[in-house]
Amino acid sequence: MNDEKVQKETAYIHTGYQSANHQDSLAVPLYQTSTFAFETAEQGARRFAGEETGGVYSRLGNPTVRVLEERMAAIEYGEGALAFGSGMAAVSAILVHLTKSGDHILCTRGIYGCTFGLLNLLKEKYNVSHDLAILNTEEAIEAAIKPNTVCIYIETPINPTMEMVDIALITKVAKKHKIRVVVDNTFSSPYLQNPLTLGADFVLHSATKYINGHGDVIAGIVVGSKKEEIEEIRFSVQKDFGGIISPFDAWLLIRGLKTMHVRMDRHTKNAEKVVAYLKTVSLVDNVYYPFDESNPQFPIAKKQMKGGGGLVSFTVKGGLKKVQKLMNELKLIKIAVSLGDAETLIQHPATMTHSVVPENERLEMGITDGLLRLSVGLENDMDLVEDLKQAFAKL
Repeated sequence: MNDEKVQKETAYIHTGYQSANHQDSLAVPLYQTSTFAFETAEQGARRFAGEETGGVYSRLGNPTVRVLEERMAAIEYGEGALAFGSGMAAVSAILVHLTKSGDHILCTRGIYGCTFGLLNLLKEKYNVSHDLAILNTEEAIEAAIKPNTVCIYIETPINPTMEMVDIALITKVAKKHKIRVVVDNTFSSPYLQNPLTLGADFVLHSATKYINGHGDVIAGIVVGSKKEEIEEIRFSVQKDFGGIISPFDAWLLIRGLKTMHVRMDRHTKNAEKVVAYLKTVSLVDNVYYPFDESNPQFPIAKKQMKGGGGLVSFTVKGGLKKVQKLMNELKLIKIAVSLGDAETLIQHPATMTHSVVPENERLEMGITDGLLRLSVGLENDMDLVEDLKQAFAKL
């Protein structure tokens, strides 16, 4: 069947790979090679000149990596994709591509701690400024745009507060000003949300998370709406900055993608059970989850997401010591800073993932000392609730 005709769940498993081209291997082969041999000197010259397709050097392209890139482009409804050695390599590449000295980046109020650090580095060393703003109305977006704004960079749901950003609203305003829109889609996964279909120019992922799903890869992905521009980034940024993915890590991501839709349904189901429990706990002040119908932003979530996903944030009464004691009392749930794994993980953003953010800015983002972020895994939901119950009982 034509890859363009299959449903998304089928694309996760088949797109970008023809077994007949690889000695009929059912699994995508791992091309663990740094370079490729040419039949003749003339062939090598043609490939370097871009006159002939084929392997050159794995920093410029690798057959295993290309399968991953084609598959990611298909499931995010883009024309091209690039795979990187980390999520932050992907973030860095797209921001370097879109900006020059004197430009301005507009961001959502909340943002991943390392992205925040990168933005500060761009400001201090390269004169690329940025602002964090609440972009919840057309008027607010218009007011935040500056004459030198070239990019609107958003996360939705926002890490770790789970605030929603209306992607279609952002892109509507951005297009009026010819501003590019980049969406970090890590928290949702391509299964639950597809920003390019809502007008974004680029979508990126820390593929370490839901795309891999097994906690054994560090990787990043950028998908673009225009193939020509993705190839421009490949040869103008990725090639020279060198933030490439290894063929083995690409192979692991291809394997992870095959079960992503099944995993995401289970992550979501389990998260809904955990949310229902947390809302009964007197020591919990607030629970933040996109598909909680009492969430004022639920209409935005329902408009652009297929489901709520596996991330839940909540605030606990009693301050930092109380929060740390709760985490330390957990038996099944692990204290760790990633997400999207089969295991359920809990972390304290104020002292972990967002510790680089100055306290006043962190508080403006809504990241208080009482906030915890829970990445709900694939275990039995009753076991997760029981673990939380026994930990709360010891506070």
